[in-house]
Amino acid sequence: MFAKKLIAAAAALLAVQAAQAADGSVIDSVSVDYGSSAKVHMLRLGVQKDWSARWFQSNGSHLSGYWDASFGFWRETQYQNVPGAHESLTDIGFTPVFRWEHDNKKGIYYEGGIGVHRLSELYNNDTYRLSTLFQFGDHIGIGYVFDNNWEVGAKIQHFSNGGYRKPNTGVNFLELKAAYHF
Repeated sequence: MFAKKLIAAAAALLAVQAAQAADGSVIDSVSVDYGSSAKVHMLRLGVQKDWSARWFQSNGSHLSGYWDASFGFWRETQYQNVPGAHESLTDIGFTPVFRWEHDNKKGIYYEGGIGVHRLSELYNNDTYRLSTLFQFGDHIGIGYVFDNNWEVGAKIQHFSNGGYRKPNTGVNFLELKAAYHF
């Protein structure tokens, strides 16, 4: 079931990109993230649209960013704190991301963003619980964009409802990212 969802989401991303004209594309890049936390794994597919703004240009670098729309799959392995109990949920997210990068958008970058996410089920895994389906997702990351437009990165991402409903232990993921820029 998980593999079928992943294949369907990847096919949908490719179909959306193929439907756009090369000169007026709505999507500038596609990405896949893999993350893990305490007894949970996450796989996320995303599409991005770059901002045209360049702030604080200096020494061949600037601050810019992109919009990130994502669809993720979480696999809990200690559901309701029962060892071996599995549960899955999906995550739809939208995040504005600020990125410090070179003017040619190649090489090393640093980024951070805070966005909104909607979970399909309440998260209740190991000793961590989220009491709402709506979550904020913030992250900081570092990565590298190669001359062939491929990108690799790493980030730390935190999910929380901001404390407006308890329990809200939050969930932290360490993630690896691969992306391709059109």
